Amino acid sequence: MKISSSVALPALLGLGLPAIVEAGAKPNIILIAADDLGYGDLGCYGQTKIETPNIDRLAAEGIKFIQHYAGSTVCAPSRASLLTGQHTGHGFLRGNGPLQLRPAPEDVTVFEILKAQGYHTALIGKSGLSGDVQDARHPQTKGVDHFFGFVDHREAHHYFPPSLVRNGEMLNYPGNTKHEGDKYSGDLLLNDALNYLTSQQKDPFFLHYAPQMPHASLYAPEEWKKKYRGKFPETPLTGQKHYRNEPEPRTTYAAMVSRLDWEVGEIVRKVRELGIEENTLIVFCSDNGPPKLKGYEPAFFQSTGPFRGAKRDLTEGGIRVPLIARWPGKIAPGTTTDHVSAFWDFLPTACDVAGVPTPAHTDGISYLPTLLGDSDRQKAHERLYWEFYEDGGKRAALLGGRWKGIQTGRDKDPQAPIQVFDLVADPGETTDVSLQNPEILEQVRTAFREEHTPSKNFSWTE
Repeated sequence: MKISSSVALPALLGLGLPAIVEAGAKPNIILIAADDLGYGDLGCYGQTKIETPNIDRLAAEGIKFIQHYAGSTVCAPSRASLLTGQHTGHGFLRGNGPLQLRPAPEDVTVFEILKAQGYHTALIGKSGLSGDVQDARHPQTKGVDHFFGFVDHREAHHYFPPSLVRNGEMLNYPGNTKHEGDKYSGDLLLNDALNYLTSQQKDPFFLHYAPQMPHASLYAPEEWKKKYRGKFPETPLTGQKHYRNEPEPRTTYAAMVSRLDWEVGEIVRKVRELGIEENTLIVFCSDNGPPKLKGYEPAFFQSTGPFRGAKRDLTEGGIRVPLIARWPGKIAPGTTTDHVSAFWDFLPTACDVAGVPTPAHTDGISYLPTLLGDSDRQKAHERLYWEFYEDGGKRAALLGGRWKGIQTGRDKDPQAPIQVFDLVADPGETTDVSLQNPEILEQVRTAFREEHTPSKNFSWTE
């Protein structure tokens, strides 16, 4: 693992991991998860056409991971992995659809763990605890003290929702018709998050802020669209039924990313204004790669950076995502790390930060040592694993951060060929080297066999 930094590590880091909690109040944790934001959509990851000054500043003031992976290549299973610490070979939510996490002791979430340790917990935005299920009370059953937003993922596709859920109750917005209206969800969610932060002055808190942007439907307020209007050639997006028609899809996508960036800046500003930034860890990520939309193609903005594929693919473009963390006095500014990590690592990391034992059910490894610059104490994954039950059935394994095995067409042929890629020599996954590396291919087969457990809701079509 390599870590580079522009400054010397703070002397506090020499105190060791337990000193974080022992030295004073338990740290606050803010987790921000963007929706369908590509690895290359941020300036600090190489973006040149879209402005993201606030997230870039977050990276400059903290640490940037360059080999971090989402829990899946679509929303529901990826977010469930983030909040339960389990990959899709073990977790309950392995795909989109009408399912929600089960009551404890099954599907234990980071909310439940931190709440039991005295944290006040909040989830604002798109729930990662369920899929296409409209169960208004569900977040409270999974350890969330304060909830405002969408429990149903399909409803979260729209920026003028006819209703939102607040702590088990439906709030109606009669002027909204999904695609248009007088109550923009971006404003509603951000204002709730800022008010929540203002209200938390005593207990440690865990806030998971999950904005919809830049997930389709494509929509952005005019003040953000005018920043980009006329800069890009456009092909109007028409004929949409579920999603919104948009005459300027590229302009709008760029505006959505910039609006998201501004929201991150507002949250950081509020934390600073409240005087709690030195006791608050902020983590920013995205739930999967960018979508493939008519009128907007990931290639135009190079949204996946140097990687191949996009959302719904298990190539790097579908699952490698940004991860940035900021914690003044603890994380050295201007740090970049190639530590290999995944969404299921967040739960054990949060446990470490809070001084809580990590539960046995997790597939994750805490990356707190990497955050603190203590590479000698950082444990590494031998392998990462994903399975995806759409598009013919796919699965993938990453061995030691270098060798990537991908199998597609699993539904039709359980013995479908497995491609192997050397990400060090070929990060774009252009050349299958399985024939030249039979021992690696066998290790991938072993990972496929050992990391998968049967699920009553998800199975390969035989």
